[in-house]
Amino acid sequence: MPSITTIHDSLPYIDPEPTPSSLAAAHALIAAERSLVPDDPSHALLPPPPTPSAFQTPLLTSELARAASGTRLSALDLSRYEAPTVPAQGTTAPADLSALLARTYAAQTYVSSRRTHLALLDTYGKNAWLVGNWQLEGEVKALERELAETKRAIDVVTLQRKGAQDEAGPEVKGLEETWRRGVARVLETEAAAEGVRREVLEVRRRG
Repeated sequence: MPSITTIHDSLPYIDPEPTPSSLAAAHALIAAERSLVPDDPSHALLPPPPTPSAFQTPLLTSELARAASGTRLSALDLSRYEAPTVPAQGTTAPADLSALLARTYAAQTYVSSRRTHLALLDTYGKNAWLVGNWQLEGEVKALERELAETKRAIDVVTLQRKGAQDEAGPEVKGLEETWRRGVARVLETEAAAEGVRREVLEVRRRG
């Protein structure tokens, strides 16, 4: 069964502590109730883990198989980024030379842009990473402050509720005792009335 470690201090403070037999009976009832629900290996507050069939479409399955086999993606033409082979002089038509020059220019442009990006990353990448970490650290500290304030507010409410229950405890106990005495008197009255009724029936039988 999943372990739930969160404890909410929400029980009345004026009630007496339960006896060991009462605790055992309560635990037995809880165990019987939880046995009706199948065990969850994950935490009780987490959603159930997704099944493979929930997100693996046929297209995704085929793409994963292609990536595992090492086959290149045919949708992208990577040859334009490869260094072209220079043909022998006089063996290539002018049209082929134009296409070769276009591919060479595309490859040179790609390599030049990559060099520029790597230079920018080398110059500003470290600072950008540190700034990102600083921002994340600020967000974490803000969340920690919010969590601490929420915990303090919970403690204040708990103390206020405890004080209110402690103040009302004597009155509640007095009302409970009055109710018990009233119930006892009702039972005594009913018992006396039953005795009088039996005496009346006995007198009638004799008469």
